[in-house]
Amino acid sequence: MDEQLTRKTVVLRELRDWTLAIILAIIIALLFQNYVYAQSEVHNISMQNTLVAGQRLIEDKWSYRFKSPERGDIVVIHGPESPLRLVKRVVGLPGDVIDVRDGAVYLNGMKYEEPYVKGQTLSGKMSFPYTVASKQLFVMGDNREHSEDSRAIGPIAYSSIEGKVVIRIWPLTKFGLL
Repeated sequence: MDEQLTRKTVVLRELRDWTLAIILAIIIALLFQNYVYAQSEVHNISMQNTLVAGQRLIEDKWSYRFKSPERGDIVVIHGPESPLRLVKRVVGLPGDVIDVRDGAVYLNGMKYEEPYVKGQTLSGKMSFPYTVASKQLFVMGDNREHSEDSRAIGPIAYSSIEGKVVIRIWPLTKFGLL
């Protein structure tokens, strides 16, 4: 009788330990996904040719807690500026003067070299030159003729930046750092 009770106790402890381990693993994975790294998918053409619809990305949600975004970073935006989550490239930082003329971007008076851009950069709804305010960013899609970005929705608040795109994981033939 004692042996049967002991065996039952061991099985119950083992079941409890496994259940606890699985629950803890799920909680850690969810926290990791929400606050450290997350997977995102590209849904539109605004970042062509750098990113195209259907590609999957890893987003770093952690590093911007310690440092500010830099010009050229590809960021995920989720804030009041747009009802959609957006993936755009940082073009202007606080204090920068952005101008759009002759199909190109001028940054602080100098033509900004952007080898990744597809199409001409037009001014959209915004009037230029534009000075980026403190705690804001000016973002644009790489596919300039087909991008809803700061030219249409205005500057993006730092608080609306969800994270930085760091790795393309799908398709495997395009796997790599961005």
